[in-house]
Amino acid sequence: MLILVILAFGMAIGWLAQLVLGMGTRPNAQSLIAGLVGSFVGGLLVSLVAGDGLSLRPSGVIGSFVGAIIVLVIWNWISARQS
Repeated sequence: MLILVILAFGMAIGWLAQLVLGMGTRPNAQSLIAGLVGSFVGGLLVSLVAGDGLSLRPSGVIGSFVGAIIVLVIWNWISARQS
């Protein structure tokens, strides 16, 4: 059950990041991966720096969102260079 919640949260964060960047309105595999990686890296780092630990706090959610945006920007930059 926890894995499903983590996947849903990652997909939602990745989808929101795609909306902010203007990359489309439909969630896809890229948004899932960006949301999961962004949530792990951004959310964990911001939560630990803010001193919130590993509990769900606004700092972790904001860090997850910013992390997903950074992952999507880097992903698109690499994709554009390879084309």
